[in-house]
Amino acid sequence: MIYFKLPFDERLLSTDEKNIKNAVNFFSYNSLDHISFTGDIVEIDASEFAHTSITNEDLISDSTDSSAETKEEYCETLQKVTEVIKDNHLPKLVYSRRKIFKGFTRIDYKESFKNVCESYPNAFRYLFNDGKNAWMGAFSEVLGKFNKTTHEFETMALAGTLPVSEEWSEKEIEEQKPVTTYIQDILKSYSDNVQQSETYDHISGNIKHLRTDFKTSIKPEDLDKIIQELHPTPAVCGIPKDFCNENIRKYEKFPREFYAGYIKVEIEESILYFVNLRCARLYKDSVHLFVGGGITAQSNPEKEWRETELKSEAILKNLVIF
Repeated sequence: MIYFKLPFDERLLSTDEKNIKNAVNFFSYNSLDHISFTGDIVEIDASEFAHTSITNEDLISDSTDSSAETKEEYCETLQKVTEVIKDNHLPKLVYSRRKIFKGFTRIDYKESFKNVCESYPNAFRYLFNDGKNAWMGAFSEVLGKFNKTTHEFETMALAGTLPVSEEWSEKEIEEQKPVTTYIQDILKSYSDNVQQSETYDHISGNIKHLRTDFKTSIKPEDLDKIIQELHPTPAVCGIPKDFCNENIRKYEKFPREFYAGYIKVEIEESILYFVNLRCARLYKDSVHLFVGGGITAQSNPEKEWRETELKSEAILKNLVIF
């Protein structure tokens, strides 16, 4: 089963599984794994959702048999990553970790999902369990939005993170620039008319990002190719893509699974692609929260740790725990 809400849309949606059409698809970071929910997208009323069973007993046990990085381990690894960035003159490299939460009797996932939906109205919000994988997440970065009628394509460069109350520094500004350039270059290879907005603040709960919007028109047959070129963007990987992916595998303690992958949702008028960032994998006896950040030559390990702690709150602070 899957439940989800589209950005700025409070209808609770699901799939009816009455046909084999893939309505919602989750793609892993490395694009090798995917989970599909079939059928037509339908609206679910509150009473139906209230009678849905989503408990810890419905989930599989955590068999990873591994502990999350400590702050000391994280900072030590980040120093190595920063050296790689400096030695190879990289604009940025994205490094992620897991925060593993245990110590609960049970979690009310229906109420937790309601909290997530209320906290992030501008995000794609979802909760699913396919029997093997159970995930919950909410993030507002659009990898792509394609209008089936007008063939208009929209995307965004979203990078740099700070608490809402703080001012941008050179580190965050420089982190966002290569993401903007990367997306712009890809779109220009498919269209002669790419519209680009000014860079502005994008609020996501307790933190903010720098955002630049893009809009153009493309051929429908080019849509899949553009998405494959955009993913993974420098916002979740780094530049150059292949070199950064090699070092992500080398230094990150855990595989990313569906974290930093993307979600494809096909509705009547549009095909939507969302980046899967503020998310967690749910187990019977634990919750794995995935968090990361763009590392540059100016990065401070202590500050980067604090940033990932803030990001983990997107899910953690909304869990209804017993």
